[in-house]
Amino acid sequence: MPFVKVQKSKSYYSRYQVKFRRRREGKTDYRQRKRLCAQDKNKYQSPKYRLVVRFTNTKVICQIAYAMVDGDRIMCQANSNELARYGLKVGLKNYAAAYCTGLLCARRLLQKVGLDDVYEGNTEVDGNVVSTEYDKKTYYVEEVDDDKRPFRALLDVGTKATTTGCRIFGALKGAADGGLDIPHSEKRFPGYDRDTKEYDADMHRERIFGGHVSEYMEYLEEEDNQKYQEHFATYIANEVEADGLEDLYESVHEKIREDPSPSEKKDFSPDKSFKRKAKLSYDERKARVQAKKDAKKAELEADDE
Repeated sequence: MPFVKVQKSKSYYSRYQVKFRRRREGKTDYRQRKRLCAQDKNKYQSPKYRLVVRFTNTKVICQIAYAMVDGDRIMCQANSNELARYGLKVGLKNYAAAYCTGLLCARRLLQKVGLDDVYEGNTEVDGNVVSTEYDKKTYYVEEVDDDKRPFRALLDVGTKATTTGCRIFGALKGAADGGLDIPHSEKRFPGYDRDTKEYDADMHRERIFGGHVSEYMEYLEEEDNQKYQEHFATYIANEVEADGLEDLYESVHEKIREDPSPSEKKDFSPDKSFKRKAKLSYDERKARVQAKKDAKKAELEADDE
């Protein structure tokens, strides 16, 4: 069949509706967002909370947000740059750092709403999914208090692909172990085999404590020392060795649980010494150009002589 160009008529263009701006920019999946934000009418405007996880080129950001008509409200946020306070200064966007950031965000939120003593979360990290049946409902915490229910949040991944072993699920696991009630299963965690439908919790635990990073560090150090020096330069500068990564992450988890509160804001004082040059007027610009021309002419005349 020969190629036939599709002719779009006037009636097509008169009915064409431009998509939302953030859809055109590829920033928001509105089909997903509607399901995460829309609440049942019989819940009387109580918001649906979301655990928003985003990755930049340098850090992990975790937020607890809820939607209002005029925009989202952020209840609590944590990013992996804050982990330097707890002893982690390198590798701020890998799986282990995502877990730590999720844990920090969860503990900070529960402290804010007064549930940190009631729901301590999973203190022994083993990689298993924790869930409890209570009053014909499933809660993803170890034990449900009779007076206060756990704080439920839904994972918001944005436009990121939810592949098995993705770092987003590291942040999810950290927040779940921190005491938040987040519906999930082991099917997207590292260690799950889709063919055999089996889950290796030890493999997931190893990833949480940076086992994959330490293994690669040891491999590079033996096989290609020059690449090791370049690739792990910040690790070497901060005296972080492959053998001590697990102990480092364990200490970070403990310190986060001890004090998850945000650091005090520093007073910002702008540098007022810099002053922008005043803009030249039209006559001044003209005179400047003429002066350059005269200087060039004088230089050429001097060369001729």
